[in-house]
Parts: sequence; structure tokens; C-alpha cells
Amino acid sequence: MLKPEERQHLKSTIERKIVKARREIEELEELTKPIAPENSIGRVSRMDAINNKSVNEAALGQTRQKLKKLERALENVDKDDFGTCFKCGQPIPMGRLVLVPESTLCMRCASR
Repeated sequence: MLKPEERQHLKSTIERKIVKARREIEELEELTKPIAPENSIGRVSRMDAINNKSVNEAALGQTRQKLKKLERALENVDKDDFGTCFKCGQPIPMGRLVLVPESTLCMRCASR
């Protein structure tokens, strides 16, 4: 079970990560806007732009998923079972929770 100061530290960490994810989403949304065909950037450059757009769209999807998980973690951080592995029921180490606060599995269960 997490101590109150650990919960507060995790809340602050999650809130900072949420702000960062929202900023990343805004930037990626800009980078994934449609590429106008009338842009005279040349065929090779246009292909590069289309490829970059695809990479950015994938990153956007991943960042949106991470944001949802972080928001869920923020909602659950005050619950008694927060920080407990969903599979084995053992405590998730604080270091893991600080790095990946949306974790619901300990390292052992996550690596299986």
C-alpha cells in the first residue's frame, strides 16, 4: 500500500505527464494535417512528407492512448489497490510507478 506522500508524488508526476502528452498531441496534430497536392515541393519531397505524416500519425495514436491511461491513473491514484499488480496482486515498485505511472502490472507479470 502506498504512503500518502508517495501518492502525492505520483499525482504530481501523472499531472506533469498529462500536460506533456497534451502538448505532444497538439504538435503531432499539426504535423498530421493533410498535405496539399498543389504544394510545389517535388515528387521525392512529397513522398518524404507523406512518409513523415504516417510516422507522426502512428505517434499521435500512441500518445493519445498514453494520455487516456494517464488520465485513468490519475482517477485511480487514491484508490487502495493503486500500485498493486493486476495479475499477481504484489506491489508494483515505486520506481516503476514514477517512470510509468499508468502501469497496472509489475515487471515480472509485464514481461510474461
